[in-house]
Amino acid sequence: MELNDIVRSLENKSILVTGSTGFLAKIFIEKVLRVQPNVKKLFLLIRATDINSAKQRLHDEVIEKELFRVLREKCGGDLNSFILEKVVPLPGDVLYENLGIQNREMMDDMWKTINIIVNVAANTKFDERYDVALDVNTFGSKNVLDFAKKCVKLEMLLHVSTAYVCGEKSGVILENHLKMGEALNVKFGLDIQQEKMHLTEALNELKSLNATEAEKRLAMKELGMKRARLYGWPNTYVFTKAMGEMIMGELRGNLPLVVVRPTVVTCTYKEPFPGWIEGTRHIDILTVGYGKGKLTCFLTDPTLVLDVIPADMVVNAMIVAMVTHANQTSQFIYHVASSLRNPFNPNVLTDYVFNYFSKNPVISKDGKPIKVKRPIILTSMDTFVTHMTVHYILPLKVFEFLNLLCCNYSRQWCTVTNMKISLVMSLAELYAPYIFFKGIFDDHNTERLRIATSTREAATFYFDPTCIDWYDYFTKNHLPGVVKYNLKL
Repeated sequence: MELNDIVRSLENKSILVTGSTGFLAKIFIEKVLRVQPNVKKLFLLIRATDINSAKQRLHDEVIEKELFRVLREKCGGDLNSFILEKVVPLPGDVLYENLGIQNREMMDDMWKTINIIVNVAANTKFDERYDVALDVNTFGSKNVLDFAKKCVKLEMLLHVSTAYVCGEKSGVILENHLKMGEALNVKFGLDIQQEKMHLTEALNELKSLNATEAEKRLAMKELGMKRARLYGWPNTYVFTKAMGEMIMGELRGNLPLVVVRPTVVTCTYKEPFPGWIEGTRHIDILTVGYGKGKLTCFLTDPTLVLDVIPADMVVNAMIVAMVTHANQTSQFIYHVASSLRNPFNPNVLTDYVFNYFSKNPVISKDGKPIKVKRPIILTSMDTFVTHMTVHYILPLKVFEFLNLLCCNYSRQWCTVTNMKISLVMSLAELYAPYIFFKGIFDDHNTERLRIATSTREAATFYFDPTCIDWYDYFTKNHLPGVVKYNLKL
């Protein structure tokens, strides 16, 4: 396949994108519009109450983002008319049958014309409420599949999952399908419909107890984590994403299905320009706190590999995969990862972060540069808990005791600080399965896909992780991007 063949394959195509206001989806939308302005239509499913609200969200959360700067320059003053011609905002939601689309005429037209569906809709919060995560990540995927089956010209359903549906496996993790009902701990058979019933019973019980919204939220978060761990997954997010994959694989029939599983998605490597990012990736929770001078230690294991992949590489792999397998009545799995071919040692990340913020300090609200010290490396949860106890919790308790009879301000300060420490501890526990992840993601399917592309194709649809110089990438792309787009004082 030549470069023009991939670009040409998008010409006059109608593509439906779910989760279209999300990080990856926006990069996908921008890329398609930039490389193939003759795409027929991009139908963008947007959570909104009506068409005007959908248009407003499209304008504010997608088109007006700096991500579209290059396309804006390319189109000049014609970007708005170009978007109006090519992009159709759809008020709807994957939570509902027919994706919640109320305009029957529009829906009938989509069923007749859509060629490709790209499902990027997901709730990515690790400890989300179980009812919310199950509805979006699991049964939302089924609703997308059901909609796809009604599209008479459909060539491809591409579903974006996560590499971490594997749970906490170690060793080399293959690009294998997830079998329906297969639990990771092999102790319990997983029945997705039973999970739905279990959830309904829990909600009914909370209702009978007249639980407050706060109590329901906490109970649902705890239930999600409990059910995930029961079957061998570390959190609600990857558990519900795994069940979504199972449903799509089991019920797809002969529908062409590609499942793309990226690892930790970071800022853009090259296009439309280096360093664009939106939302704080989990590796940046510590980075942001460190840059602000509020965190002096990093929790990491220098003997392991941290698997990160730039967002534009993920999108390029998505496009090449969906074009390659169009109209093929099989299911294909692709890890978009770096740990096998260009492993990144998390220990050096602390050096990158220290060097970067030493030379480019964050400016505090009072206009002064925030000085940072080389972070302390803690290599286990036990050492992290000990460090927090010795350096934060015990001194705080002493302070609280000495000021027991003093003003309320002192006691309030202690309470607030205790809460902050508790939050840090909770975050560390939540992210520990990824910080101490012992697996390496095999990406032979993805490598074969890359090898099949020509040299000219690779220049436009690049996703080879071996080309990444991690020092350059983090110090010139990722960290400046995190500071510019995500760091708020």
